[in-house]
Amino acid sequence: MSVVASVHGVLGSHRYSQDEITNIFAKIVSPQGNDFALIERIHKATEVKFRNLALPAEEYIELNGFGEANDAFIRIALELGAKAIESALHEVGINAEEVDYIMATSVTGLATPSLEARLVSIVGFRSDVKRVPIFGLGCVAGAAGIARVHDYLLGHPDDVAVLLSVELCSLTLQADDMSMANIVSSGLFGDGAAAVVMVGNRRAKRMGIQGPRVIDSRSKIYPDTEETMAWNIGGSGFHIVLTSSVSDIVSENIGGEVREFLADHGLTTSNISQWVSHTGGPKVLRAIEESLELNDGQLEISWLSLAEYGNLSSASVLHILRDILAGHGVEKPIPGTFGLMLAMGPGFCSEFVLLEW
Repeated sequence: MSVVASVHGVLGSHRYSQDEITNIFAKIVSPQGNDFALIERIHKATEVKFRNLALPAEEYIELNGFGEANDAFIRIALELGAKAIESALHEVGINAEEVDYIMATSVTGLATPSLEARLVSIVGFRSDVKRVPIFGLGCVAGAAGIARVHDYLLGHPDDVAVLLSVELCSLTLQADDMSMANIVSSGLFGDGAAAVVMVGNRRAKRMGIQGPRVIDSRSKIYPDTEETMAWNIGGSGFHIVLTSSVSDIVSENIGGEVREFLADHGLTTSNISQWVSHTGGPKVLRAIEESLELNDGQLEISWLSLAEYGNLSSASVLHILRDILAGHGVEKPIPGTFGLMLAMGPGFCSEFVLLEW
């Protein structure tokens, strides 16, 4: 087993109501101002009430192309990433020098050297820390990251590992682009980061760490769905591909996949005390509720996170895990019960992680 020792989430420094963001972003997406009513309607349909942005809202109008946006991504990602990691390590009493392995994921900016490489000197990791940067998993990467760190710790039970997610979605906003995907994206996604400290089984016993244990994980990719969710990367940066069929794929597949995964461990959905679900969007959350026959309130934390922060891509499910562990808006999990983390992303794919509290 591996153990989740701590989770810490941070948000972009600039917080706005959805109405404030709509007023600013509509001027970027539709400079002529003829489409405000449509943009406003779509933004309201996301059911997002507030979002935190990487930059002050008025500065997005001044961004000149992909180069400036990506420079801002690197600068702010390092600030948020360092804060998340340092806080997560502090919460469990582990020094940066003790970290043996770090995995960093983002799908909203590019950096070479990668983010975790740049953070070695900032945070104080050892020079021989093992590093794995990941790009392209998108929203699924929070759950998939925990699963892959778990895989590593199974073979290194004395080690300490860190998963870092940084997603600055607002920096991918495309100017003068009235595509439905760009409008939805401009109203749905927020900016934030999260760090998870995980330890191998022997390390957990030695330190007396009582966090949730990762029991198993499962990955699933659905054939011929590559164009459902993606980036088209061009001269102006990241152009989102986001189709209405996402919720249909969730409805058709997630229920059966989850039940099969749980059955392999002698469990059913009734044995899951806490659902740690990626926020997606309203249609995705409703599709998850319906396909898993969940009662009202079982995804309450995901709905609250969507309303308060928007979809933070790969960081969303980690923020929700943090809230559940801290008892924010929900009763703390009872030791010995089970939780299921689930997220979806480009591919189209899903990832499930079985937890024991």
